[in-house]
This record gives sequence, C-alpha cells and structure tokens, in this order.
Amino acid sequence: MTKADIVALLIEKNGLQKAEAQLIVEIVIEKIKESLIANETVKISGFGTFTVKKKNARVGRNPKTKIEVEITPRRVVTFKASDQIKKILKINNAT
Repeated sequence: MTKADIVALLIEKNGLQKAEAQLIVEIVIEKIKESLIANETVKISGFGTFTVKKKNARVGRNPKTKIEVEITPRRVVTFKASDQIKKILKINNAT
C-alpha cells in the first residue's frame, strides 16, 4: 500500500477532495516523523507501536570479503504489531 492508495481510500470512503485527502495523509505522516525524531513512541491503537531504539557501535563483517568493519552507533525505528493485528495475521496464516 502506498500514500496514493491511502489518499484514494480517503476520497472513496469520505468523499473528500483529492487535495484535502493528500493534505491529511501528509500531516499524519509528518507528525509521526516528528514524534520519532523527538524520540517519542507512536502508538496507534489496534495497529501497533513505533519506537526509536539506540544501537551501540559494533564490529560487523562484510560477508563477501570477511573484512571487519566498525558499524557506527545509530537510532533505528522498530515496530511492534498490536495483539489484534497479530491475531488477524495468525488466523490468515493458518489458512
């Protein structure tokens, strides 16, 4: 699914104009980005939680050349699906 798909759904389900739907999607995504940059947790009820985790520096290895390389410390975004989503995926995976 893309942003364009979400915009199309907003237009279809709510009768919004395309510009309005695009603006809503952009505002929501921008707010999520701002929250993650500020190291805040973003929890979307019934969907899941986005968090920022700090990764320490470590030594990695190029699998092709076997040469060791230092991987710098960084922050990464993680996602944990809600129990509702996990349940749906489990049911759909069983069939």
